[in-house]
Amino acid sequence: MLSHTCLGVTDFERAFGFYAALLRELDLHLKFRDDAAPMAAWMAADAPRPLFVIAAPFDGAAHEPGNGQMLALLANSRATVDRAHAVALAQGGSCEGPPGLRPHYHPDYYGAYFRDPDGNKLCVCCHEPDA
Repeated sequence: MLSHTCLGVTDFERAFGFYAALLRELDLHLKFRDDAAPMAAWMAADAPRPLFVIAAPFDGAAHEPGNGQMLALLANSRATVDRAHAVALAQGGSCEGPPGLRPHYHPDYYGAYFRDPDGNKLCVCCHEPDA
């Protein structure tokens, strides 16, 4: 369904460190990094798309996170959700909801919510029963 998604960042080096650590937990691999742009993209090992991209805004204006916007990243287990949330906080993110079941979505929905250092809201979630 998606080709790629791009999140704007203010400090590319800080954002790259945050996302490199977070996306490693989700088994996503760096496809490219262009320091001149600046931008970087990650992908799954078994598919060329979708890409997860971070970049400074192309128009040169300041990055501003949107209210009501969130990107949810899929994890293969609840333990991965836990680790990803911990990594996000250790890398300078802020908690928006600790890891846990959210049965109001569906009985097996396990997610964690946080903001990156630029204020972008993210979720890491698993839709599978506990192993």
